[in-house]
Amino acid sequence: MDFRTDRQRVEGLGSARSGTDHHWKMTLSSIALVILVPLFIFTFGATLGSDYETALATYSRPFPAIVAILTLGVGWMHFKGGVQVLIEDYTQGGTRTALIVATTCLSYAAAAAGIFAIVTIAL
Repeated sequence: MDFRTDRQRVEGLGSARSGTDHHWKMTLSSIALVILVPLFIFTFGATLGSDYETALATYSRPFPAIVAILTLGVGWMHFKGGVQVLIEDYTQGGTRTALIVATTCLSYAAAAAGIFAIVTIAL
């Protein structure tokens, strides 16, 4: 006979308690991207098709460089969070862990490479 209450029987089997935090991070990054992507398109669109010196001059100014850095950083972190949810929903076991580690490494590496490139141009 089990003398535990219903709560004691299910304790530890419920939520991982990280869903709300993840939801807010994704919501805030979505809002940031709604603002940043049009700014990036306008600053990048002005240099699209121009020569190297014009592009270098454009991204040597602070505003276009900061917009591009923020767009890359926020965009890749939003990608990481979204793909992690996708992987958690559709895979399991060791495959899940390997895919999450791989996409996390990809996200950080791509963000770092893009930010490094823009900082190199800006300085």
